[in-house]
Amino acid sequence: MPVAEYRLNDLILLPNLVSGVRLPLAVAFPLASGNVGLSLGVLALAGLSDVVDGWAARKLGKATPVGALVDGVTDKVFAASVLGTLVATGGLSPLEALLLATRELAELPLALRVLTSKRARLTEIDRRANWLGKIATLLEFTTVLAVIVRAPGKSALLGATAVCGALAAAAYWRREIRAARAENAPILFGAGP
Repeated sequence: MPVAEYRLNDLILLPNLVSGVRLPLAVAFPLASGNVGLSLGVLALAGLSDVVDGWAARKLGKATPVGALVDGVTDKVFAASVLGTLVATGGLSPLEALLLATRELAELPLALRVLTSKRARLTEIDRRANWLGKIATLLEFTTVLAVIVRAPGKSALLGATAVCGALAAAAYWRREIRAARAENAPILFGAGP
């Protein structure tokens, strides 16, 4: 795998533009929250964009480090909008929102490290989602759907999402630590460029 290069012009590649659709959807979700159909529609569009951006990147040969970053950032912004809205409207308690966001919260230091450390960005590593991360994402969407339509079983879904999210985050941490060790690079913030 070639060393990651972050190029500004990669932002206008089709897969990254598709990822970018989640930003206006993050604004739309709170506005749609009073209507179950609209809320589900916004959620479905966000989910579709998440599938299509990855597919397009692979199919068109346009997978880039910038794309991985854009995908991750737009995912986090959309998730924060959804969680904030569900807490504000009483669909989730703050503790339930934290359980639902287990993976994102545990991955945040890794994302900040990649954003702030040139050495981390240049480390040769495949940062694609693993199967645990994909299952955690599916569980997160399923839980949000259940909350929106007020389906029973929210507690069980929240528990499964938190456990799977923690396992996925642990796998990502292990991957980053192994890569840093292989490069003899520090994993902690502020420990080198």
